[in-house]
Amino acid sequence: MLNYCRRVRRGILATALLLAAPSLLFAWGNWGHQRINRAAVLALPAAMRTFFYNHVDFMVTEAVIPDSRKYVINDKAEFPRHFIDLEDYGTGPISELPKGSTEAYAKYDAAFLDKSGRLPWYVQDLLVKLTTAMKNQRKDEILFVAADLGHYLGDAHQPLHTSSNHDGQLTGQKGVHSFYESQLPELFGKNYNFKLAEPKLIADPAAEIWRIVAQSHAAADTLLAIEKKLAGETPAGQLYEMAGEKPRKNVFNSSYHTQAYSSAYHKALNNMIERQIRGAAQDAANFWYTAWVNAGKPDLTKLDTEYTTKSNEKNLKEELKLLEKGKLVDFSSFPEFPQAQ
Repeated sequence: MLNYCRRVRRGILATALLLAAPSLLFAWGNWGHQRINRAAVLALPAAMRTFFYNHVDFMVTEAVIPDSRKYVINDKAEFPRHFIDLEDYGTGPISELPKGSTEAYAKYDAAFLDKSGRLPWYVQDLLVKLTTAMKNQRKDEILFVAADLGHYLGDAHQPLHTSSNHDGQLTGQKGVHSFYESQLPELFGKNYNFKLAEPKLIADPAAEIWRIVAQSHAAADTLLAIEKKLAGETPAGQLYEMAGEKPRKNVFNSSYHTQAYSSAYHKALNNMIERQIRGAAQDAANFWYTAWVNAGKPDLTKLDTEYTTKSNEKNLKEELKLLEKGKLVDFSSFPEFPQAQ
């Protein structure tokens, strides 16, 4: 009963925080971030999975808290961790940018990094922290840092988090950010495949996070171009749901696109959103696994009681069986674009 009450309180707190926060820069919204972390937990090898599944509720809840730290607590240091506006870093190839965080922090001043984003370097910083937490067997730190790391890897897989045109505001497509990352996954994500490969050791984490950023950045132009073309071919009256004479808005003041237009855009993206979300989950598992290996593969099961592990065995087996079909267990997430029942 005590654990149940704690879970309820955490859920209420997370919902309250999200209700107070704007949608911009939420990268995959509540729905996506929480499923990224849950899928990553289930992909881990058994030696890690038992521990992380014992705390899967925390991993899912904490998946969205970094965004809440930005808007609710107004943590100024939090904002640049979620994006990198690559255009601000010059017109040269991405390969010329500093790979490691030490090099980046020496080259750019803090004000520039805060304005233009620190995402790929902050991911590397967190990987170091997670490795240290695992070496030291600090249970709370392991869970906290791993869950946050999953969030920022999710951000790195959201193409619009790598571009200064993050909401289509430079191309007459304002609102595309929440449309792409929240409304579409909420509408169509139930059909996504969340079965991942076994995690792999990342030999060069700096190169890997930059590979992710480069791939996402290339996809940004694609998703914007597709939406621009589709909008031009669609009668204006068929773009947005209306509430009287004005477009219907969600709690974050984002406009609802019509079901028909949403379906057309989702189809035109040719499974891009599913690929990016699944890629984020795979990389979260890979980075967590890498931290564990580099920490010497500590026995994480010792951090929990036998009772805790036994209590979760049945549910874990059921979730793994469901995952064989590519599905995650049905759990509730705060909807940014709730649909009429």
